[in-house]
Amino acid sequence: AGDALLAHAFSVLTKLDQNKYKPENIITVINNFALATGIPGMITGQVIDIKSENKKISLEDLKNLHAHKTGALIRLACTTPALLKGVDGNVLKNFETYGRAIGLAFQIVDDILDIIGGDDLGKPIGSDQEKNKSTYPSLLGLDGAKQEAQKALDQALAALSAFGKEAEPLRALARYIVERSH
Repeated sequence: AGDALLAHAFSVLTKLDQNKYKPENIITVINNFALATGIPGMITGQVIDIKSENKKISLEDLKNLHAHKTGALIRLACTTPALLKGVDGNVLKNFETYGRAIGLAFQIVDDILDIIGGDDLGKPIGSDQEKNKSTYPSLLGLDGAKQEAQKALDQALAALSAFGKEAEPLRALARYIVERSH
C-alpha cells in the first residue's frame, strides 16, 4: 500500500492545474517530493535509524535522523503550497523554518508520549525503549525533552511572526503538535 500511494502521489502532482500554477513551480514541487521521499530524505533517515538500533547516538545524530524521516515530509507539506504559488525566497524560508521546527517538535513529543503514554499512540507504550532506540528523553531526560519541544515550538511561531492572522491555523497546529496527548 505504501509503495502504491507513493507512486500515486507523483501522478497526482503531474495533474496539477497548469492554468493555476506555473509549470516550473509544479516541476519544483515534484522534484522536492522526490528528494524528501527518496534517498536524500526518508531513505537516508531510515538507514540511519536501522544502523542506530541498539546504539546510543548523539543528539545531533538523532536530530539528523528525524530531519530526514518525518521531518522531511512535514517540511515538504509546509513548503509545497508556497512553492506552487511562487512566493519569494524570504517567505519560503519562513515556511521551511516552520516545517523544520514542527517536524522536530512532532518527533520529540512522539518520543515523550512513548514513555508517558497517551490516548491512542498507534503503537505500544515503551516500544522505542524496547527496541533500544535513542530518543530525546533517553538523551535529554523527560524534562529536557519537553524543553527541547518548547524551543522547537518557539522557533515555529517565530518563523510565522512575519504573517498576520491568516497564519493562525499554522500557529494552532504548531501548538497542538507540542501539547497533544496522542
